[in-house]
Amino acid sequence: MKLLVHICCGPCAVYPLKKILEGRMEVWGFFFNPNIHPYTEYRKRLEAVKILADKMDIRMIYRDEYNLEEFLKNTVAIEAVRHGFSPAFSKPKGLPCNKPARCLYCYSSRLEATAKAAKENAFDYFSSSLLYSKYQDHEMIKKIGTGLSEKYGVSFYYEDFRIGWKDGIKESKDMGLYRQQYCGCIFSEKERYQSVLK
Repeated sequence: MKLLVHICCGPCAVYPLKKILEGRMEVWGFFFNPNIHPYTEYRKRLEAVKILADKMDIRMIYRDEYNLEEFLKNTVAIEAVRHGFSPAFSKPKGLPCNKPARCLYCYSSRLEATAKAAKENAFDYFSSSLLYSKYQDHEMIKKIGTGLSEKYGVSFYYEDFRIGWKDGIKESKDMGLYRQQYCGCIFSEKERYQSVLK
């Protein structure tokens, strides 16, 4: 059985990959994260994933596309309405105007790219290292993954990797991986640092 794991960043992938490798599945990694801003941060995280893949002997598919404009097109209106602005255009259908709405787009776009790559490359399952983070919405990720499973005919592999939170932190530090301080997008960077730097 073959599993394609979307890797959001090196530190979040350490524990899930280690755990999955204990089983009998053939595991590959998939890097596609145009949500990471700024570009210099994106490059740091990409390099950390390359180091991780080398250290853990994980085969990778890199979709090294940095489409900032596409990400902003799909998230700026949501954030504008959330902060009280009235844009001259209507909000995207089906997306509530609150913080999780931008995350919904972020999860969906990356998981869909993973499911599509899994189908194109004859994988039996797809998953994501997002399931390691205690800061992510697991129910939303699971729901999106299940829907994409039906769309692409590739099973979504769900496991709650949060139980290995402390182990993953320690091991990523031991490996010397770059450890970021915010989720990824410019909105999350603002939320992380605004109150600290005032």
